[in-house]
Amino acid sequence: MADKPTVIALEEHYLDPEVRQHGSPGAGPDIVRRLDDLSDLRLKEMDAAGIDLQVLSHTIPGLQAVDAAAGVPLARRVNDRLYEAVQRHPDRFAAFAALPTADPLAAADELERSVTRLGFKGAMINGMTDGHFHDDRRFWPIYERAQALDVPIYIHPALPHPAVIEAYYKDYVETHPGILRAGWGFNVETATQGVRFVLSGVFDAYPRLKIILGHMGEGLPFFLWRISHGLRGSLGERSFRDIFCAHFWITTSGFFSDPALICCAMEIGIDRILYSVDYPFAENQLGSEWIKTLPLSPEDRSKLLAGNARRLLKL
Repeated sequence: MADKPTVIALEEHYLDPEVRQHGSPGAGPDIVRRLDDLSDLRLKEMDAAGIDLQVLSHTIPGLQAVDAAAGVPLARRVNDRLYEAVQRHPDRFAAFAALPTADPLAAADELERSVTRLGFKGAMINGMTDGHFHDDRRFWPIYERAQALDVPIYIHPALPHPAVIEAYYKDYVETHPGILRAGWGFNVETATQGVRFVLSGVFDAYPRLKIILGHMGEGLPFFLWRISHGLRGSLGERSFRDIFCAHFWITTSGFFSDPALICCAMEIGIDRILYSVDYPFAENQLGSEWIKTLPLSPEDRSKLLAGNARRLLKL
């Protein structure tokens, strides 16, 4: 055990029972059982995989599917319950806040309350809000507050916009439902959100804003050169790659691939890559087997598994 590395996983989901009434992640019973558990089962499976700390976050669609009138008071109750769960096991859990993004000013206030009073490490936003990407200026109060608090916002996938499903996926949804999710739709929608953040000017307005993308950056590190070249005529002196590498961190959630990791490390640097599992949608054991043979130096392995998370989240 003396040689066991410290492991922090920071895209690890749960399901609040009250939020369940507003929408479920569409998962099977084994996954739902794990989403519901914030105690014995979860801790047992963390121990078996050598995970020391999980940063808990609400699963999709979360509060992004809830209107402003219901979402604002609901967010407070959800985050208070999550705080209680963390306090029962403070050495094993930390948390990202759920935000009522249908009311951006209230979401900014809830972010501040969650960070300053509950000790949360940032927030997670799932997919769109009322069909709008979150680079829209109506949501910028959230990012202004995140910068002031010096905490990151984790942008997580949700189902694509219905119009996108109709145009791109309807022919295959019935036979290959995963195409809307990790099979393709999740990745494309969230990568598009990442691109839109860079183009929106939000990082000019808030130059210390920090954004996390899961799933090896939703493919964006692989495309950095191509996107930067394609946008070279409209972004000014700073390239897309420059802006992305200054403001984004990525995680390994549900993406345990050596070639993908090497690509990301070469493009954005190992200091901006953080270990995650995507529990319970991905199994802890898949990740724990993968990290045994990571193609990294001991120093970089330590950064990936815990050091980078400690620095970014002030753990």
